[in-house]
Amino acid sequence: MTYKGIISTVIPDSIGAEIGLVPGDRLLEVNGEAVQDIIDLSFALAEEEIELLIEHASGNQELIAFEKEYDEDLGLEFENAVFDNVRHCANNCIFCFVDQMPIGMRDSLYIKDDDYRLSFLYGNFVTLTNLSSRDLNRIARLHLSPLYVSVHTTNGELRQQMLASKQAGKIMEQLNELVEKDIELHTQVVLCPGFNDGKELEKTISDLYAMHPAVLSLAIVPVGLTRYRDNCHPLTKFSASAAGEIIKLVHHWQKKCRTESHSSFVYLADEFYLAAGKEIPSYESYDGFPQLENGIGLVRSFLADWEQEQVSMEGYSEPHYIDVVCGVSAAKILSPLIADFRIPNLTVRIIAVENKFFGSSITVTGLLTGSDIIAALKEIPGPRTAVIIPGVALRKGEHVFLDNLTPDTIAAKLDVPVRTAYSAQDLKQFLAAWR
Repeated sequence: MTYKGIISTVIPDSIGAEIGLVPGDRLLEVNGEAVQDIIDLSFALAEEEIELLIEHASGNQELIAFEKEYDEDLGLEFENAVFDNVRHCANNCIFCFVDQMPIGMRDSLYIKDDDYRLSFLYGNFVTLTNLSSRDLNRIARLHLSPLYVSVHTTNGELRQQMLASKQAGKIMEQLNELVEKDIELHTQVVLCPGFNDGKELEKTISDLYAMHPAVLSLAIVPVGLTRYRDNCHPLTKFSASAAGEIIKLVHHWQKKCRTESHSSFVYLADEFYLAAGKEIPSYESYDGFPQLENGIGLVRSFLADWEQEQVSMEGYSEPHYIDVVCGVSAAKILSPLIADFRIPNLTVRIIAVENKFFGSSITVTGLLTGSDIIAALKEIPGPRTAVIIPGVALRKGEHVFLDNLTPDTIAAKLDVPVRTAYSAQDLKQFLAAWR
């Protein structure tokens, strides 16, 4: 089978540039063998004598031979990490967020990937329902570890129901097989009221902890519900009291795990603490934040970074009025920080933007849209020198919101300078020294 890795970038002065490769060229073979993804490619390039079969934009194919150091990189980036197409999800999960997207958005937002290679490379969570024995053998042979697995429940019958897939019931069998092959796992549960919470959640925690340390961590995140659920399974969000009960259960397990294995093992998404009005756990309890990309410990990490960042408190020679945009949940964290951040001639407003695009039940900052931010800012009178928007609301690797608007659009609509803060350090620096 022929796979085509499309080159997107050739780094100047790299081997790729020296041998004449350009963006748009397609990699077909390395040393006579087809490569199906950048995992294969990394192994294939671990040689000193290399022969590439390249297809140029003209359709002409060229065989390029050269020598390099064993660990020398070619300086190439590809349009996709996989050259044989991303494997799509075959499930019909009752909580699927993609199914709750409105029509008319960019195509990439409707893609349901479920590819173990993206799990290994980028930490994407996979369900394993489309994993074949050949895939398992490759994972073991190349030692693709750790993998990130969406477990949701270790009750096979319940998992079949929640994922609407007959293959979903084999989860414990699959996890055990991966562990036997010396593959480590990070796991997650998307918690849905009345389905996999309560006793089912306790069983899931117990089953996965029994596989520790091969199962490295377990993240529990609440189901996200948008207003576009007309054809979706009926679900509700967690109440403050229900969130409190979940915190109590998880804290019990964390205490047990820390006593026995010196790590919390199971971690709750920040939304549970914010919903219940409970204190965010200590920095140490997150054990190095193994699932920060999954939203686990973002608040505590932000608070620590804010505290450590040192800035000039001299202030401004003339009045500055800066608006800081965030989601409704984050406003609870940012407001006391800003209240204590006093420097001369600086007035800061926290603009907690209600998510009208997806619905008011979505309160996280990462799902804000440009249109909601513009509308919220226009409604607020008073002087405005600048606006700081959250980088977490932009698509990873791109300067664009979910609704295709950009920070430049906000600047143009409001006729005000706009900067993007990707971290607590960014935010503190922008506030202290905008210019």
